[in-house]
Amino acid sequence: MHFRKEDMKGTYKWAENNENSIFNGQPSRRIFDRYNGDQVLFIINFYGSLSGRSSIQESQQIEEKIYNHLPLEKKSELSVFNWIRNELFQ
Repeated sequence: MHFRKEDMKGTYKWAENNENSIFNGQPSRRIFDRYNGDQVLFIINFYGSLSGRSSIQESQQIEEKIYNHLPLEKKSELSVFNWIRNELFQ
C-alpha cells in the first residue's frame, strides 16, 4: 500500500505544480526537511517498499517518529532513512 498525503497526521508544507518529482529513486545526501510533506512521504514510502511495512498504521508510526523524535543532527535523507531503520528494529 502506498502512503498518501491524505493519510498523514502532521502539518507540512507542500510543493506546488508537481515540484515533488525531485523526490524519487533512493534517499541521498540531499538536505532533509522534516516539515516538507513531499520529502517525508518519499522517505516513508521508500522505507515501506524495502521493508514490506506498508500499512497505513505502520507508515503513520514512522511519520510520528520523524515529526516528533528525529534528532536535529539528522540532516540528509540518507541519515534519516538509516535512523528510521535503526529506530524500528530496536
